[in-house]
Amino acid sequence: MRKINKNFKKILDFLIKYKKITVSLVFLFIFSYITYEYYKYFYILKDPIKIKKAILSYGNYSILVFLILQIIQVVVFFIPGEIIQIAGGYIYGTALGGVLSILGILIGSFMVYYISRYLGRDMVQKMVSKDKFKLFHKVLDASSHVKVIFFLYLIPGVPKDALAYICGIANVSFKDFIIFSTIGRVPAIFLSTYFGNRIEVGELSSILIITVLVAIIVIISTVKGKSILKGISRKKEN
Repeated sequence: MRKINKNFKKILDFLIKYKKITVSLVFLFIFSYITYEYYKYFYILKDPIKIKKAILSYGNYSILVFLILQIIQVVVFFIPGEIIQIAGGYIYGTALGGVLSILGILIGSFMVYYISRYLGRDMVQKMVSKDKFKLFHKVLDASSHVKVIFFLYLIPGVPKDALAYICGIANVSFKDFIIFSTIGRVPAIFLSTYFGNRIEVGELSSILIITVLVAIIVIISTVKGKSILKGISRKKEN
């Protein structure tokens, strides 16, 4: 028994001594596990009816389950946020679905910002592609954080949740990050929940109009957004 306690104490001392490495490994394990589960149940996420059935099966806890799902989507950033937000509109309607998505995103963004701050630059660079990391880091350093954060979170096509990890290691205050990233997200969130609600009520004309409108906005913002971002980053170099 003493030998077991001694070995346990050695392991505990090692984990405390190298707590940053320990936390990093635990985080990577959780991240990888969620990734596995995401691909395993991706067929459900593609179908609003199946998502609704799965979430509502938790009864009184369905809202909590939806919030957790939205938080996970922010932390595991490659899961498309629009899928969860459309599901929110499909299940709870435009207003409540939008509010729940914003709340989940706020909690998730809070977690991501401080996870990133704790784990540091090296870990974030491993998680985010080299090009995106370099571009966003330059852009955040190049101009007013308030304007840049709002702009980045407003335009469609920007990987917003990956960007949250970069904000965590950049010279961006938590207050600026959380306020202006949330304000920038709001239009797209409510557009997604409205779209989900139109699917639920079966308004095909509204669905078609929103789809075409979003496609046009995404194309324009992808082309113009990249050139604007590169222009800001070049100012920093000059």
